[in-house]
Amino acid sequence: MAPQDDNLDVVEEAMVAEVEKKPVSTIVIIIAMQTEALPLVNKFQLVEDHDSVFPKGVPWVRYHGTYKDLFINIIWPGKDAVLGVDSVGTVSASLVTYASIQALKPDLIINAGTAGGFKAKGANIGDVVMVSDVAFHDRRIPIPVFDQYGIGARSTFLTPKLVKELDLKVGKLSTGDSLDMSPQDEAAINANDATVKDMEGAAVAYVADLLSVPAIFIKAVTDIVDGDKPTAEEFLQNLVAVTAALDQAVTKAVDFISGKCLSEL
Repeated sequence: MAPQDDNLDVVEEAMVAEVEKKPVSTIVIIIAMQTEALPLVNKFQLVEDHDSVFPKGVPWVRYHGTYKDLFINIIWPGKDAVLGVDSVGTVSASLVTYASIQALKPDLIINAGTAGGFKAKGANIGDVVMVSDVAFHDRRIPIPVFDQYGIGARSTFLTPKLVKELDLKVGKLSTGDSLDMSPQDEAAINANDATVKDMEGAAVAYVADLLSVPAIFIKAVTDIVDGDKPTAEEFLQNLVAVTAALDQAVTKAVDFISGKCLSEL
């Protein structure tokens, strides 16, 4: 069986190489909050999909259209049906990523969003960070091997030319389902060597990796987690202004990606 397995590996590598030589055509942009999504919807002149590709009854919203030579889809998890707030967090992020890949077969996923930053790692309000690695900080499973599964550390799709073109900071991202930071979370975030923390990234990365779709992560810093101001207060104070910086960076990234294949990023 070994020679046959070797042949399968060669075929798979050849297929991957062929895909990387084709220009990127379809992009899915996963964005957790409507405030973050709508400026990009307007920039790319996208329209809402009223004949949804998603299962009936889910709140997920898809905006789509053509920009330059790219078919762009912005996926927002929508509002919670009971409470009316943005459906933030890892569960919604995982579900919409999976459903989007199944329905739209993207060449590339971009997870764009705001995040908390750490001044100890050089983060400032308004910084836009291209994420090099992701991990979870609140999935604590203190059993050998399960502990590493819980952390779920993985590298993102590398885009050195894109990073250079946009002159972005590069850092690691730690993901959890809480806006605040407990002492246990803080220890795990430090262990993850994170520059930024969010509530979706590592979940998107897990699904993208599972289904072999390249994914990049662009995060803009709204609050300094290890600073003097309360996180929620600082987040709300800076959300609109920082979202503008995020949207500008995503637009520049899409402009750079247009006409290029994955290996040219």
